[in-house]
Amino acid sequence: MRRQQKGFTLVEIAIVLVIIGLLLGGVLKGQELINSAKVKNFANDFRNIPLLIYGYQDKYRALPGDQTQSALDVQFPPASTAAACAPGAAGHCVAGNGVIDGTWDSSAISDESFVFWQHVRLAGLASGATVPANSTPYRPSNADGGYIGIESAGAHYILNNDGASFLQGTYLLCSAGILGKFAKQLDTLMDDGDTQTGSMRTVSASHARGQKAIASAQVDDAGGYTVCMGF
Repeated sequence: MRRQQKGFTLVEIAIVLVIIGLLLGGVLKGQELINSAKVKNFANDFRNIPLLIYGYQDKYRALPGDQTQSALDVQFPPASTAAACAPGAAGHCVAGNGVIDGTWDSSAISDESFVFWQHVRLAGLASGATVPANSTPYRPSNADGGYIGIESAGAHYILNNDGASFLQGTYLLCSAGILGKFAKQLDTLMDDGDTQTGSMRTVSASHARGQKAIASAQVDDAGGYTVCMGF
């Protein structure tokens, strides 16, 4: 009497392997699409936010954040709808001087760089909360949840490799909490592909001022960084 054979045939094993391969391929492709979408979102931030400045200047002949309360009351009625930072605060608020005073990562209403977001939203140039607060949704964030900010480049945030000069540009736009792999892809998409040179730079997440950008080879794919662009 012959015993009944148990187990899988080669054909059955081959079919299972093919199915597993298709599933893995789908997962990897899906993750690739998600990563690509994130990089595009980061890039859109760097492309679109400068337009807020130009649109505001064209509409009001002034910089968002850099205005007196009286000028704001005329622009955004009723009176006192918009906030004005504390006049004369050294390096943070000098109304009407043609500079977005304060640092890009500021969380204080005494800085023009902080009230910048309220002004462009009240002007109808951007969406978002119009009541200044040190939290989201007022402070804008990128696709990974890191804060986005802008400042006038004269504040000298990123030091060039020569140790004596700084990243050039009238303004500096920074986006925090970006993974290293995305920072490198973003630089390739928008700049020269080197995170240490060009108009776009990658720096540590510390927000320390006067630091040098990090070379692509030293950027850890899984680490968190701040990416800045001068324009």
